[in-house]
Amino acid sequence: MFDIDRWREIFQSINKNRLRSILSGFTVAFAILLFTLLFGIVSGLSNSFKSAFADDAQNAMFVRVWQTSKPYKGLQTGRTIQLKNDDFNYVKDEYESKIQYQSARIYKNFTLKYKNEANSYSVRAVHPDHQFLEKTMIDEGRYLNEKDLQEKSKVIVIGRLIKADLFGEKPALGKRINVNGSSYLVIGIFSDEGGDNEERLAYIPVTTAQMIYGNNDYISQINLGYNPDLNLDEAISFGKQLERDLRFKLNIHPDDQSALSVRNMAEANKNVGSFMAILYAIVILVGSGTLIAGIIGISNIMIFVIKERTKEFGIRKALGAQPLSIVWMVVQESVFITTIAGYLGLSLGTYLLSLIGDSLEEDYFIKDPSVSTGIVVGATVVLILSGLIAGYIPAKRAANIKPIEALRAD
Repeated sequence: MFDIDRWREIFQSINKNRLRSILSGFTVAFAILLFTLLFGIVSGLSNSFKSAFADDAQNAMFVRVWQTSKPYKGLQTGRTIQLKNDDFNYVKDEYESKIQYQSARIYKNFTLKYKNEANSYSVRAVHPDHQFLEKTMIDEGRYLNEKDLQEKSKVIVIGRLIKADLFGEKPALGKRINVNGSSYLVIGIFSDEGGDNEERLAYIPVTTAQMIYGNNDYISQINLGYNPDLNLDEAISFGKQLERDLRFKLNIHPDDQSALSVRNMAEANKNVGSFMAILYAIVILVGSGTLIAGIIGISNIMIFVIKERTKEFGIRKALGAQPLSIVWMVVQESVFITTIAGYLGLSLGTYLLSLIGDSLEEDYFIKDPSVSTGIVVGATVVLILSGLIAGYIPAKRAANIKPIEALRAD
């Protein structure tokens, strides 16, 4: 129940010890301000890492090949490694239980033309699973499917910006465009979180590309999505096993990093997770240390306040005041100072983060530095507990003083 007399006494005590209250509150406010800024910056770094991989599935793996840099089994250095459909099927059959998605990729650069509009774009020949590996979002129509692969259909899925370049505001779905001299049916328009470059891509069936552009079974890359039931360590182990097996199959030296690589998002996620955990631990350590200093400061202030009010407390007890009422009054004052100071620091920290957020992203690639609602709620709980701790010990001492000793105190 709200007791106006109690609050009047609290404000009178704060006003009487104005400088001490301000100094103790400043320590708490600075602690929360520092914590907010540090946590916001670390959160911004985390957002930057997430943004960097926004257009790829978190469980993606990429198998790439180049030229050998070491001789192996009588084969010379400088041999070009070429992936084929056989390698794609080998991976699919050998590791079926560990793979969620799988797609080959063939890179092409073609001129796409519709009526009088034409431009050069990157065209990728892929399997249907590529949609999930690249987190492609279909805005109109559909993505490639198995029937397109089986029939080697001349169909194409174009990015949102290709549609804008070639068709403007006119509909593109169901229209035919010229792709390097061949007519393709537009079956879908997509968008991608990766940004403009990703939305100026086009996708065609891998079988169509192999038939028309080379009449071969070559592929440039194998993309996988490992089974999400695998934890990070299991996924990393799977990636290393896959790399060893492909090196053996393709006659590549085990230590030849130039010829073949498997980029595994599990390794990146684990490294980023460990790095962010260390940063958060540092923030919590620094913030906690500063907050503890603030708690000690407020506790010391309350000791001085109680010493000055010793006679008052003695008279209260002599008139029948319960020890609990004295404890609650002192604790309430401590919680009030801590909470107000803490929220001043939290508000100032949030404001500063919003003020410098754009410059941090431009200069230091720290994206959207901010504190979440959970942090605000957590800060509230910490502040209340801090106020309780800071006020309880001196309040308990004040409540236990005997009235006759209090009246004799100077």
